[in-house]
Amino acid sequence: MANEAILKTVNLKKYFPVGAGFNPFRRDGQKYVHAVDDVSLSIPRGNTVAVVGESGCGKSTLARTVILLTEPTSGEVYFDGKRIDGARANPKEVYRNMQMVFQDPDSSLDPKMAITRSIGEPLRELMNYSDAEIKSIVRESLLSVGLPPDFERYPRQLSGGQKQRVAIARAISTHPKLVILDEPTSALDASVQAQILTLLVELQKKFDLSYMLITHNIAVAKYLADTVAVMYSGKVVEYGPTLTVIDRPRHPYTMALIRSAPIPDPWNRNLLQTEIRGEVPSAINPPSGCRFNPRCPYAEAICSQQAPTLEEISPSHFVACHFTDKTADVT
Repeated sequence: MANEAILKTVNLKKYFPVGAGFNPFRRDGQKYVHAVDDVSLSIPRGNTVAVVGESGCGKSTLARTVILLTEPTSGEVYFDGKRIDGARANPKEVYRNMQMVFQDPDSSLDPKMAITRSIGEPLRELMNYSDAEIKSIVRESLLSVGLPPDFERYPRQLSGGQKQRVAIARAISTHPKLVILDEPTSALDASVQAQILTLLVELQKKFDLSYMLITHNIAVAKYLADTVAVMYSGKVVEYGPTLTVIDRPRHPYTMALIRSAPIPDPWNRNLLQTEIRGEVPSAINPPSGCRFNPRCPYAEAICSQQAPTLEEISPSHFVACHFTDKTADVT
């Protein structure tokens, strides 16, 4: 079924314990960083869901938890209809069908390994292919990302865009069902970003891929994603179709996030339409109630007392805010 979820999380949490440091006599109990706090979302097959938000909101930790690079504190992760969190996971089976492209290819490519070997490594370890099969698939993967099939070089010999193409080639080499893209263009020049985004769209159509896109860039989400999930301080505060969320945002944080994006207009000297006031809250001691309430222009007493839940305000558009009526007429 086209709308069946390839990936689903249910009340997913990831907390990191904070060490005592130089105060072994601390009496306030163990503290935790609430990196991901009760996140539920789903990615339909063949679709792209973008998780957007400021740095430190938990979006990259969400991606790493989903792909089993870190174990969830609680909650459930389902991939291709099977629960994979905790001891239920079969890592080899998961990684055959779910791959990740990291933000910085320099950190994900072994500098001492030729790129053809780097691309072929998951084929050998996960798929048990013969040398001849690996060579053929590596050539096919390189061609798919716009590189020569005999591109026998080391990472230090490549440009930033070429390195990211190699990282993408490695991710698609196993013919996965889902690829997680963690800020795949943020380390690249603007012209190269456009090329990589176009490539990702082409690959999605060619291989019927599903994407989970992690980004702080609203423009990238608008170009690539079918659905947007806006994260703030470990929680999803707005979720819905991309154009609906971007054109008609209803959570005050989403509204501020979109308006604070740079405007590509050389005649407009004021590049930022607005600025999100205040500071990102502590992930160790987050505010009570709605976590955005200390920075929200619409906040009232209830906002610091009661955490809002995601509620559907229009078809497939969910918002966690006590006062969506106040934001309805704001453009």
